[in-house]
Formats: sequence, structure tokens, C-alpha cells
Amino acid sequence: MFETLKELWRFLRVRKKLWMAPIIIVMVVFGGLLILAQGSVVAPFIYTLF
Repeated sequence: MFETLKELWRFLRVRKKLWMAPIIIVMVVFGGLLILAQGSVVAPFIYTLF
């Protein structure tokens, strides 16, 4: 997994696309939040955010 992250970072740096890093981080955080909340008691409160 860390190899994939290093490769993504190298790609963003070489192609001068560092502005995409915050977008990717936010998408990963929201995705992880949705996966963790799926089937839990907290799910209705998280889904109201969207």
C-alpha cells in the first residue's frame, strides 16, 4: 500500500499536479468515513452531512 502512495506522490510531483493532493486526501477521508460508518449506529448522522 505504501508503494502505491509513493508512486502516486511521485506522479503528482513530476507532472506538477500537486494541487490535486488535497482533493485526493479529502476523497480518501470521506470514503473511509463512509466505509467505517456503514452498518453502525453513527451512520444516520454521517449521511446527513451529505
